[in-house]
Amino acid sequence: MSRSPPPEFSPLRSAILAQALGSILAGALVQLVWPKLWAAPFAVALLQGACAALASYKLEAPPWWRAIHLAFAPLVVAASTLALDPGWYLAAFVTLLLIFWRTDKSRVPLYLSNALTADTVAGLLPSYPCHVIDLGCGNGSLLRRLALARPDCEFLGIEHAPLPWLWARLASWPLGNVHIRYGDFWSLHLGLFAVTYAFLSPAPMSRLWQKACAEAAEGSLLVSNGFAVPGVAPTETIDVADRRATRLYLYRPAPGK
Repeated sequence: MSRSPPPEFSPLRSAILAQALGSILAGALVQLVWPKLWAAPFAVALLQGACAALASYKLEAPPWWRAIHLAFAPLVVAASTLALDPGWYLAAFVTLLLIFWRTDKSRVPLYLSNALTADTVAGLLPSYPCHVIDLGCGNGSLLRRLALARPDCEFLGIEHAPLPWLWARLASWPLGNVHIRYGDFWSLHLGLFAVTYAFLSPAPMSRLWQKACAEAAEGSLLVSNGFAVPGVAPTETIDVADRRATRLYLYRPAPGK
């Protein structure tokens, strides 16, 4: 079995460091070069965003973080000019927290699988009744579509973000062969499942492969939406004819890989 990947720098700490470096650099530039710019907070915020995006690039953060850093300070300044009750900001923060939860820790954003992808996955299920799991099932839309196509199979979805989990649980209530569980899928053994579906991110793929090789039954299938396992050749790839240009990576985990 391959060695465990080295620990990676926390994206939250990287983001905080990029913002701090961006603020120091922008503040120094304004103070030493353009002191009159202090009278234009939005211009200072744009400069800070550019400096933070540069720091994020130097820290080798994922590309989307640069756009976040570039926009963060200008949006804060713009929002401060709005005559909104502070309760709206708190409500927005709580809502986003319930949707995305600890993405900084899991490093897995909320991705939703579309209908064409679900139909493609349905075609990959064994012809016999089996158990299927979706690791990080979001709102459960893929599982519901699979359950309607294959009422002879049992489907389990694991979701750690409260609001998507609640959505999945309520929407799947009428389907007796769909079960939604709240929690962390890393603590769940994969030996029961003939098919494991994952739409995660590049960050956990090596760890997921190790888990699948240690736990999955012989002949089981691991389907990864969009993200390949680093250093492991897939058994097959399938391109889904959707607008997202979805690619499914198929693997056959086995002990010792």
